[in-house]
Amino acid sequence: MKISVTDDLAACHALRRQVFIDEQGVPEAEEIDDLDAGAIHLLAHDGTRAIGTARLLLHGTVGKIGRVCVSADCRGTGAGAALVRAAVAELRRVPGLRQVTLGSQVHAMGFYEKLGFRAVGQDYLDAGIVHRDMVLDL
Repeated sequence: MKISVTDDLAACHALRRQVFIDEQGVPEAEEIDDLDAGAIHLLAHDGTRAIGTARLLLHGTVGKIGRVCVSADCRGTGAGAALVRAAVAELRRVPGLRQVTLGSQVHAMGFYEKLGFRAVGQDYLDAGIVHRDMVLDL
């Protein structure tokens, strides 16, 4: 599997549509937003097709990982963990960043904890799905 920064928003959007809109019922208007234009996008390939994506946003000394998804047939293979590790590595290259944040769906918090993130704050609804913020100090 190869993970790299990409300008191929169509491939990222196709994966996000499959996972968030089609599978999880997130409204398209909430999933596809104007933050994509200023974001760093990662795309994971298995050699023949795009299988995962993540979006990175920069806010001062904080980098935010979002829109992390892997196609259904590749879940449980380590692709998601590799994608998050690649996102953190990409953010470490940004001068002055001190912390990485993300909003985890509550059922996925253990996944992110294994990658070094810790939960902060209270649960909240995002697109009708319960989330909690998580952080990783750099």
